[in-house]
Amino acid sequence: MSLDVSPALLEKAERGEVDEREFVDCVRTSLPYAWDLISSLVAQMEVDGTGFADNQVPPPSEQDRGQLLRAMASDAIRGALQRHFGVRLAFQNCHRVAVFGPEPDAVERHARFTSVRAQLLNQSPLLRDC
Repeated sequence: MSLDVSPALLEKAERGEVDEREFVDCVRTSLPYAWDLISSLVAQMEVDGTGFADNQVPPPSEQDRGQLLRAMASDAIRGALQRHFGVRLAFQNCHRVAVFGPEPDAVERHARFTSVRAQLLNQSPLLRDC
């Protein structure tokens, strides 16, 4: 299971719409490594004022890597995180998460980061088993 969904939140989902803030809180508590990494990248981007920040450090454990993969692989989770933080997220390999701010050049920068060329240049024998 990728999220620890409380019985109350599950009941709400079974009845109909769920408040996205409750979903985001569920993500925060269920995937703390992914949450902390994305939060720190957003903070770094804001401090640097560049409209971009990325992580190039592998997760410290397979459990943490799993959290990151679940957060980035789910359209619902990734979308909720993007809306919550006001950024666009991108992902390469098994740990390289990037955040892009709302700056005008963010679309072009995101396109470069998610390009086939960038993916190929980001390969490493060390990442083959991640």
